[in-house]
Amino acid sequence: MQVQQILKDKREDGVFTVGPKATVADAAQVLAERRIGGVVISEDGLTPLGILSERDIVRRLAAEGAAVLGQSVESLMTKELKSCTRTDDSDEVLRRMTEGRFRHMPVVEDGVMVGIITIGDVVAAQISELSMEKDALQGMIMGH
Repeated sequence: MQVQQILKDKREDGVFTVGPKATVADAAQVLAERRIGGVVISEDGLTPLGILSERDIVRRLAAEGAAVLGQSVESLMTKELKSCTRTDDSDEVLRRMTEGRFRHMPVVEDGVMVGIITIGDVVAAQISELSMEKDALQGMIMGH
């Protein structure tokens, strides 16, 4: 299955972004309000500069305390962004996420963000695909 199928099956909330000068508290507010685990950092909402996850915030809070909330997100964001394209295979994306130990991956084409997928999106898509394959095989065995 390709990433484009996963994006097609996702509900259309878009990709939530915050600017690099936003505070960590601002980003945490977006994460809480939208009930998401990561937010893309972007000046224009199209070109990803980095990503900030709940884990990034919690780890820095544990190390430095509440003062982190007043810092800009660009000081905490992951700058070496791992991304994929719509034509990438979901197995490969899942492997990269698992090996890199991250859960959110922007879908970028020609430098423009066209979506975002999570490890949960990929796993759900693969479970759905396996279920359909199982049903098809059972139908063949049963003569349907």
